[in-house]
Amino acid sequence: MIRFALIGAGFIGSVHAQNLAANEQVDLRLVYDSDTARATALAARYGASVATEVAAFDPDEVDAVLIASSTDTHARYLRTAADAGLAIFCEKPIDASYERAATTVAYVLERTTRAMVDFNRRFDRDYAELRRIVRAGEIGEVELVQMSSRGPTMPPLEYLASSGGQMRDQTVHFFDLATWITGLDPVDVFVKGSALVDSRIREFGDVDTSIATLSLANGALVQIDSVRRSSYGYDERIEVFGSAGMAEARRQHDGHVSRYHGRWITSDGMHAGWLERVRPTYAAALAAFVRSLEGDSAETPTLGDALKAQAIAEAATRSLAGGRLEPISY
Repeated sequence: MIRFALIGAGFIGSVHAQNLAANEQVDLRLVYDSDTARATALAARYGASVATEVAAFDPDEVDAVLIASSTDTHARYLRTAADAGLAIFCEKPIDASYERAATTVAYVLERTTRAMVDFNRRFDRDYAELRRIVRAGEIGEVELVQMSSRGPTMPPLEYLASSGGQMRDQTVHFFDLATWITGLDPVDVFVKGSALVDSRIREFGDVDTSIATLSLANGALVQIDSVRRSSYGYDERIEVFGSAGMAEARRQHDGHVSRYHGRWITSDGMHAGWLERVRPTYAAALAAFVRSLEGDSAETPTLGDALKAQAIAEAATRSLAGGRLEPISY
């Protein structure tokens, strides 16, 4: 079994703790959090021990770390884990600063290749099948990609103020999916956004409703609409239009029953929240990482993949602020 230390016992840490404990190839041995009470409660729930920060990175105690702490600690913990020779599974982003993220990636890759970033939506069954169809050429050459990312409720303002903005926090997942599904890197991006749900987010330069348009290397276009508040539930979809057809990963409902009454048909609605929609992908991502450590596959998404998505998000953020088309520099 692979011995893990979980770094971070907050909300997303608790999601990862449940998946670590449920994976038969994993021994969730240690939990560390700067809030000792929080770490103690989570460790007790899953039969793990509470660790100090130093002990959590001790290669005599663990084989791998799962970094689910606050964003401002990711780069430091990535370096610490690499220095200790541990395998690393890290939440995105690598760092809020692209420059610090780039230097951290270079530092880590000099010491280990056993590192994976949790772009968990790559492990959505429908998105994986969409990628297979596109990469197999079943719809011909990619010409247009339409993507929707619509959250059910506005996150707390305190969270949004330190999130880095909608492009870096929400839309970045779809920047990653666009390159992963098509195999093509965007060359430039234009973003237009508004604060329609809560005007207070303008105080820290953020928006809650936006459209990003990207040009891919072959001239194809990608359009991503991102919304922080959807009155009907959590809503994601991806459509890829090609020269020989179209493939779509449709909106997912929380049930599959329709009711017929006279001339009306009523169907089940969307998932209440984003976690309900994507929860299985977290377990699937962890399972893929564990398989890679057992030698069955390579770690993916890589630190390089995360850096690429962050580069797109940085250009998108500049475009949103400046109102102009921005080239993307990788």
